[in-house]
Amino acid sequence: MQTTLLWAGLEHQSLEHCLITASATGFEIHSVVVGLADLGPYRVDYTIRTDAYWQTTDCQLLTLLNTQTRHLHLRRDESGNWLANDEEMTAYRGCTDVDISLTPFTNTLPINRLRLADGQTQRIHVVYIDVLAQQTAAVHQRYTRRSATTYQYENVPNDFEATITVDGAGLVVDYPGLFTRQAPSQTGQWVN
Repeated sequence: MQTTLLWAGLEHQSLEHCLITASATGFEIHSVVVGLADLGPYRVDYTIRTDAYWQTTDCQLLTLLNTQTRHLHLRRDESGNWLANDEEMTAYRGCTDVDISLTPFTNTLPINRLRLADGQTQRIHVVYIDVLAQQTAAVHQRYTRRSATTYQYENVPNDFEATITVDGAGLVVDYPGLFTRQAPSQTGQWVN
């Protein structure tokens, strides 16, 4: 099964074209984000691979910020060890997801992986990729399911929070002030 989405980024004037391919063994996401920030025009090409339960196994980014190109390849093994461009990153041990700053897609990873019930909250540890600052860090986040289509997202410590609206497949429809979906997804619930 495949689905294609288009998001508009409101903070950094961007558009994202995202293709999600589901198979019996997992999900593969290919996306391109183009936009304009203080540094000038940017382009981000990313590929994320997960297992059938939405656990991230591989993430590759190729970024072009104005005229600077950067490649980042994150890989997680079965023991939970992360490698960044083939260098072991002990600071990322225990991280379960990746969060890329310029896309709402990466919120889908924990939303679908956690499968929270209404009112349930889960704190997670993620590799946060700040594309424009060209930095990565291990951070804590919290997700609370408010309903089948709304999640409260928080940074921990709480310096940012938002109520995210998703569709039945866990894909972001509205992320207030940051992202809004421009084209509906053609998929329903993921089967796994």
